[in-house]
Parts: sequence; C-alpha cells; structure tokens
Amino acid sequence: MIGKISGRLEHRATDHVMIDVGGIGYLVYCSDRTMAALPPVGEAVALYTDLLVREDLLQLFGFTTMVEKEWHKLLMSVQGIGAKAAMAIMGTLGADGVSRAITLGDWNAIKAAKGVGPKTAQKVVIELKDKAPGVMAMGGTVAQALGDADAQVIEPVLGASGAAQSEALSALVNLGYAHGDAASAVARASDAAEDTSGLIRAALKLLAPKE
Repeated sequence: MIGKISGRLEHRATDHVMIDVGGIGYLVYCSDRTMAALPPVGEAVALYTDLLVREDLLQLFGFTTMVEKEWHKLLMSVQGIGAKAAMAIMGTLGADGVSRAITLGDWNAIKAAKGVGPKTAQKVVIELKDKAPGVMAMGGTVAQALGDADAQVIEPVLGASGAAQSEALSALVNLGYAHGDAASAVARASDAAEDTSGLIRAALKLLAPKE
C-alpha cells in the first residue's frame, strides 16, 4: 500500500497530477480543493495517498490531510459512492464540510456534489453518522491540539461524561473552532446529550451562525 508520496510536481491536469519520485512518475488523482492547494509545477509536493485496486485498474488518490483520506475511504464504503463521487463530495465540501454535514444529518449538503442524488446522499448520512466523531477527532487529544496550558482552561467543563465531552471538544477544535467557543458549546450541550456523537451535533447547532 502506498500511503504517502513526496517528490516534485512534474505535471498538472484537470483532475490529477504527476509527481516525480526518484525518476518515477506517479499519477495521483485529487479533488478540486486539493488541486487548488498544490504548489506550481516544478516545486516539491507531498500528499497522503490511497490506492484503489481493481481487476483492470490501479489508481492513486491524493489528499492534503489524513482526515481527508479517511473520509474518502469511508465515503467509498457506501453503496452507490465510487471513487469519482467521493472525490466530488470532498471537492465540494472539504473534509470539515463533510464532517459537519454528516454529523448534523445535512444530506442536502452532500447532494450538492456532482453526481450524487438525494437517495444516495441520505444513505451516506445514515451509514456514516456514527463514524463521524472518530474521524473528526483524528487530529489528536485535546492537550495535543490546544497545548497543555489551554487544556487546563477547558478542564472545568469535564464532568461525569468527561470522556465524551473531551472527544467532542477535540473534534470541534480540529474543525477550526476556537477552544473557548467550543468548550462553552460542549458544556451547554452536555445537558441535552451524553454520547460523543450527540454532543458534537448539539454543539455544532449552538455554534452555527444565527440567521
């Protein structure tokens, strides 16, 4: 399994790039968002990769983060979502957008991706909803994400369901929310939910912009 590629960006096409690694050119397919984040041709580049193996095809897909890579694999585990549709979803929403949409059950956001119909979008949300918290928390522990000093600030919100609150807080921080806002939302949400998935959904609703 090829898990990561580092080399020189040799060529850029519409949906893939060629990366030269020691004189060997690897074709790596990427979402629109990943393509936009890559450096110009000729410069050094590194991508996490996932190898799709079929009887008549070997295809590499590239991602800028491990969270992106994990979502791509999970999306393809849903019947009706192939590699192309998974890349379309990632290109439309990004890793953070996919995390929010699936956690909140927002299948309309998933449906916005090219080639994804409403029934398939609903299936994605239903089948992956319980897996979302684990992917969102992939960035590490609360202490690693915020630093020891900041981790102490959020300690008072941890109660009887401290493990769930810690996991929910870590997931929100990895999504880019300020630790103070995330901690406040988790503390307020703890009265309405006890498990990690429920806490994340409730906290995201509290953090959503008010119309």
